Amino acid sequence: MSMIERLQHQLDSARGFTTRILADFQNPEDWVAQVCNQSNHALWFIGHMATTDNFFISLLAPEKSASKEHYQELFGLGSTPSPKLEDYPPIEEVRGYMDDRRQVLLAILASLSDEDLATKTPDGTPDFLADYGQVFETAIWHEGLHSGQLTMVRRSLGHQPTMTPPPSTPGV
Repeated sequence: MSMIERLQHQLDSARGFTTRILADFQNPEDWVAQVCNQSNHALWFIGHMATTDNFFISLLAPEKSASKEHYQELFGLGSTPSPKLEDYPPIEEVRGYMDDRRQVLLAILASLSDEDLATKTPDGTPDFLADYGQVFETAIWHEGLHSGQLTMVRRSLGHQPTMTPPPSTPGV
């Protein structure tokens, strides 16, 4: 398996897990439920994934970047989630942007070769994103970090774990 295929698989796996978690956010108020004051909620999460993927796109193929007005202040690094649904664009709009940005990011990855992953990112890019490969690795790690937070919100709404351990074997 090539490195490109490995990264594609991990990006797809991370988003698949996210999709399973988000399926349980049915009521509008669920989307802004918080475990504690100012903690991340599902609506912030989907906007944050979208703006972060868009940032990654801007490093790899700036012409494919598509920023949305006010999204950076609502969902970007350093933003504080609001518990008020009315402070945000419609859930469907934010979810559509998240899905679109991931598809663009995956299309960029599919256009690269393993050798392209060593391409340096533009000047001024944070040190932890030194090359294209690190951009994709960070996208995977970043989604895992925040989807873990999202599982806590989901559980606080009364849902069972999305992944259950296999039945234990007696005597083991």
